[in-house]
Amino acid sequence: MSVYLARKRLTAIVGLALIMAGCAPLKSHQGYIVDADLVNTVQPGVDNRQSVLQVLGKPTFASQFDQGDWYYIARDSRNYAFNDPKARAQITLKISFDSAGNVASISRSGVDQVASIDMYGKTTPTLGKKRGFFEDLFGGIGTVGAAGGGQGGPGGGGGQRDTP
Repeated sequence: MSVYLARKRLTAIVGLALIMAGCAPLKSHQGYIVDADLVNTVQPGVDNRQSVLQVLGKPTFASQFDQGDWYYIARDSRNYAFNDPKARAQITLKISFDSAGNVASISRSGVDQVASIDMYGKTTPTLGKKRGFFEDLFGGIGTVGAAGGGQGGPGGGGGQRDTP
């Protein structure tokens, strides 16, 4: 086998390896790292906000209005190359507190609660006249200085002046 053929094969193998490496899935973890033993130690009626904070740490987020719920969220996702990531696993831990600050309930949910929202399209539909590129570009010609064209008022410079 000649040196030329050996280099050509080596180049092809390296190129193929690089292409295959680009197709490998990218895995990621976002959010809270769940420790099942710690989560199971939190009990309704026994624990309060302070004890939950000491055991589980700061929540991912808290409810906006009454501060009665804390949420701990963990998500594992995967994507290929430039595609959008897809959630493979998710744990949502919701801890509800009563008015005294004691744990009232604990609920868990998974990836079944993840909503997939598809975009409508590349443009946002609007009501009214559809304008083309040239109408947008040249549509304002002749409107400067016309009646109702925006002159006058504070800083507009279009008011009448008294002459001495």
